[in-house]
Amino acid sequence: MSDDLRDLPLRERKKLRTRRALAETALRLFTECGYDATTLDDLCDAVEVSKRTFFRNYRSKEDVALAADSDLWSAYLDYVAAQEMNGPLIEALRMALDATLGAMDLDWDRRFLAARELSEAVPALQAHSLGYCQDTTRALVEAVSGRSGTDIDEVRLRLTVEIFVAAWRTASLRWTAQGGHGGREALTKLVEETFAEIPAALTSSA
Repeated sequence: MSDDLRDLPLRERKKLRTRRALAETALRLFTECGYDATTLDDLCDAVEVSKRTFFRNYRSKEDVALAADSDLWSAYLDYVAAQEMNGPLIEALRMALDATLGAMDLDWDRRFLAARELSEAVPALQAHSLGYCQDTTRALVEAVSGRSGTDIDEVRLRLTVEIFVAAWRTASLRWTAQGGHGGREALTKLVEETFAEIPAALTSSA
């Protein structure tokens, strides 16, 4: 998602700025004051918006805390829907992820790392993250299976998408454990390295 909003209508620019302000302020308050100690009223007061405005942008505290995740996967699903995909499916999915990561705004790395660290520390966010992961996996299966010309067995499709998601989670958890060192370039490299390990992982001895 580009930081250049000039091509958007004024109404859309204002909406996107409000959404970003809520996400940025939520991460700051949750980190500085604690997730449980920060109420939606606190967040709305800090951004100077109503709760009604909040709920037009996010469904819950968990949703706004993990906005960096939903920003990435919303953009990813849009990319997959718009692009022609050829060759092995898992490689096509990985290349789409590389492209999506490269297109995220410059501050996304910091927000994603902060969201991951919060998720590791707050059980409610862990549960929400797992639920969101399941929803995204289901949406990706539907997006791929709904493409014209796609000819892949349903079981293989679901296995491929599950492996893709597991590889991403493995890479992103490694990056988070390293404190986000190296930024997005390092994250992208970890993604590539992790996907390269899939064949060996599937044939590893017990």
